[in-house]
Amino acid sequence: MPELSQRSRQILYAAVVEFVETGEPVGSRTLSKKAGLDLSPATIRNVLSDLEDAGYLQQPHTSAGRIPTDKAFRLFIDALMERRELSPDDAARIRQSFNRFEPGGDFMRETGKLLSDLTGTAALVVSPRADVLTLKHLRFIRTNPGELLAVLVMANGTVQNRFVTSHAADQELESIHNLLDDVIEGRTLGELRELFARRLASERVQNDELRRQAFQLGEAAVKGSSNTTANVVIEGQSKLLEQREFANAEGVKKVVTVLDDRNALVTLLDATIEARGATVVVGREAGELGGGQLSIVGAQYTDHGRNAGTVGVIGPTRMDYPKVLPLVTATAHAMSAFIERSSERDLSKRLPDDDD
Repeated sequence: MPELSQRSRQILYAAVVEFVETGEPVGSRTLSKKAGLDLSPATIRNVLSDLEDAGYLQQPHTSAGRIPTDKAFRLFIDALMERRELSPDDAARIRQSFNRFEPGGDFMRETGKLLSDLTGTAALVVSPRADVLTLKHLRFIRTNPGELLAVLVMANGTVQNRFVTSHAADQELESIHNLLDDVIEGRTLGELRELFARRLASERVQNDELRRQAFQLGEAAVKGSSNTTANVVIEGQSKLLEQREFANAEGVKKVVTVLDDRNALVTLLDATIEARGATVVVGREAGELGGGQLSIVGAQYTDHGRNAGTVGVIGPTRMDYPKVLPLVTATAHAMSAFIERSSERDLSKRLPDDDD
């Protein structure tokens, strides 16, 4: 496919901007009047026809104007648009909101509400996967003979509880806590699973009853976390349903079906985890998501430099990408900073991996 000429790129840019604003098929007369193009309607019409032949535009009806295809939006996002700077008002709102947030589960929901309000569409926040959560405290509480409740407090403020089998005496638990405190803080659950397995395989630990019990309990506590699946928080569904593309019953059904399929949303947002900044999955790049009429803009957030989860928005393909992309990026950065601030006062320096 030959590269588009400067004139074709200019007209395609104008057509995408007009369609994003109105949601209506775009005609040559509209572009000649509103887009500031110093070209006649006939010239614009010829270029629109060429763009349609090249797969960038499609015509719903022979008498109607044209609408951009996924190919057009991809070119627009990657090469044509100028991403806007975050406005001072939006930057202040994000900063003030995160200054008010408290660590824990509500933090993710409040983040979703904030991003939905800023972008005018549905927002998605995927919780950190268990393996990348950083453990801050681990305590065992006697519940029944032969049973303990393991309480895991994460660096981001979330708490996990699970029951483990143990016949350790109550007077031994304090020593076990002290031993585990020396190795757990600052490590992720995935790292701790590997560490405990390695320590338990050593002869030194096997010959030390207290250490063996401590690492067995630690292994049992973090092993159960591998079954903890990522949680998806969705806020602002009503804003998505208000979009004209989904105003009829069929459109509502498509949106509800998409939002109910949490696993599919997590998979799509996973595509952002290796990217720097916000990335976009447009229309049918996401398969049949919403009948090919939906796009996702997502960005990763981190927990002390480690990839943790993703935050983003889901909306019609004619989203205002120059506005949405910096909002998603700024929210992801604010989430990362919030998680780090929430734990830095208590998080000690990570200890070397030794067998002491």
